[in-house]
Amino acid sequence: MHTAWEEAGWEGLGEGVARRRMPGWDETIGVIAGATGVMIVDTGATIRDGADLRRAIRGVLGREVTHVALTHPHFDHVLGTAAFAGVEVFGAAGLGDLLRRGKDELRHDATRHGVDRDAAAEATDLLVAPHHHVHGQLTVDLGDRQVLLANVGPGHTAHDLAVLVPGKHGAPEIVFCGDLVEESGEPSAGPDALPQQWPAALDRLLALGGEDAMYVPGHGAVVDARFVRAQRDALATRFGVPPS
Repeated sequence: MHTAWEEAGWEGLGEGVARRRMPGWDETIGVIAGATGVMIVDTGATIRDGADLRRAIRGVLGREVTHVALTHPHFDHVLGTAAFAGVEVFGAAGLGDLLRRGKDELRHDATRHGVDRDAAAEATDLLVAPHHHVHGQLTVDLGDRQVLLANVGPGHTAHDLAVLVPGKHGAPEIVFCGDLVEESGEPSAGPDALPQQWPAALDRLLALGGEDAMYVPGHGAVVDARFVRAQRDALATRFGVPPS
């Protein structure tokens, strides 16, 4: 039997937790619903994406998003944030400064990857930087659910945030990984990656979620700890990182 999330085109991950793989860049958007709050993990590549996501979540839950968690500063994960006016935004420490000083580069990156030029300009002009800066770990209260935000980077970028959702009623924990983990292709190491530090970031991610967690990549299908560990070892080999 389909849940309300699945009927709306999302993938249910657990009680009150779902995700959507967006068209175009296949970035994962997560949603976590508690009794008094609703968190979205990443916001899409344009303000229109963000507005569509906000409406879709309201359509399923009958209430508004209250918190945004941004996993890292790439255009397909942050440029929809301006659609969430009045919402508390969280990011890894330093993300806000990077977004503020790097608007031109972010806009160019978006258009280079196929975002409409006007849509990219609008999204970067109105871009919302995080109000809350996660240095180590921070717990966000959504009512009957405590969500843990963890600054596990650097790795894919200098500002990688993971989101841990405790399981309910014996269900496994769910970890939104951002692009520290990718399933649909080889992990992307752009000019802002810190490849020598990436394997250690995945070690921290695995310590956070543990062996039985569901790991939700920034792109691709949900994976397990074994997949994350194998990707960690492959990255270490790829970038010549000595064994830990």
